[in-house]
Amino acid sequence: MNNIYSNIQNTRANIDSKTDWRLHEFSHPERTIRLATSFSGIGAIEHSMHRLGLKCQIQFAGDIDANCKKTYFANYPISEAQWHTDVHDFDAKPYKGKVDLFVGGAPCQAFSLRGKHGGFEDTRGTLFREFARIVIECKPKVFIFENVKGMLSHDKGKTWKVIKETFEDDCNYDVYYQVLNGKDYGVPQSRDRIYCIGFKKETDFKYPAPIPLVKTVYDYLQKKFEKRYLLRQKGVNFITRSINYQKSYTQINGDILLCQKRNQQFNWHGDFVFHPKMKDDTKTPQTDEYLFALKDYEESYFKDNHSERYAIRPCGEKSEMMEEVDATMIDVQYGRFRKLTPRECLRLMGFDDTFKIVCSDIETYKQAGNSIIVDVLMALLKQIDITKYGHNG
Repeated sequence: MNNIYSNIQNTRANIDSKTDWRLHEFSHPERTIRLATSFSGIGAIEHSMHRLGLKCQIQFAGDIDANCKKTYFANYPISEAQWHTDVHDFDAKPYKGKVDLFVGGAPCQAFSLRGKHGGFEDTRGTLFREFARIVIECKPKVFIFENVKGMLSHDKGKTWKVIKETFEDDCNYDVYYQVLNGKDYGVPQSRDRIYCIGFKKETDFKYPAPIPLVKTVYDYLQKKFEKRYLLRQKGVNFITRSINYQKSYTQINGDILLCQKRNQQFNWHGDFVFHPKMKDDTKTPQTDEYLFALKDYEESYFKDNHSERYAIRPCGEKSEMMEEVDATMIDVQYGRFRKLTPRECLRLMGFDDTFKIVCSDIETYKQAGNSIIVDVLMALLKQIDITKYGHNG
């Protein structure tokens, strides 16, 4: 928690009522935002509109992943005619002059620091050109292009130079870009992404200032969860290996989430929760707080003398989130580890509980890990005052 409080103290000095985007009022809340997206995923910008209470009309959306389409259709009003699967086959010219905001994040593997560094030689890298083509064809008033920050340094900056010049010269937009981290905009997740914003008309734009982080991962956890999310011995052995959390592959009871990855919850990478053995566990078969009972613990958890595998503080200092349960613990060395649930992963991407989960756990983990943090988009929409670009009709 010390890092959070330091962040609060450092940012508070730089924020006042004039610069705090949270205090900005939309100038035309009655207007409807005609929204279009490609590489739409599960609709982060759509959900940001929902959370801000803005009127939104989807013009088109699309994604090559059939499960993303399933989730998207379950959560937003859209018809088959408005959906495109393969962006290469999509013609955006009929939408010219009918889009206020166009948003997308082309697949980022080609630009990721952990990727193949293929850039424009990697066919996935050229998908950005499809985004630019759609901008040229439909001429949105504003566009937002999101991607990994590694894009900036890829090929010694040459990749980003080409992308920026494409947006400025070929698309003819006034372009701004900056790396923003989710933990600076209200969500306890360390997720750096570049947000490139283009305005059809010349604009004096400044990115929203960071705000104090007042919540931890603990605030996003479910009170109840199913037992299938508890790790068995093999998983425990992996996530508690010192090399894994030293290299930030895993984290247990962290206050700020590691950057979500599409595969983190089914290959034992990412964030995990440790639930200590409680006094009540010896008295009742099940409590309301934790949906597992003493009899459901693997016997070896309590018979084997391997306390290092079940330590509450494998990363050093004990997390503040566990302070409140200290009085009810029998022994802080014993308990159960679990992975985050799909709902918790979505919450930590900014999707509230109105968002419908309609796919398998594995697919939902992928969808959350590939998404854009909703709260960052909300900050951008506030700072842009997106309603200025809305439609009266």
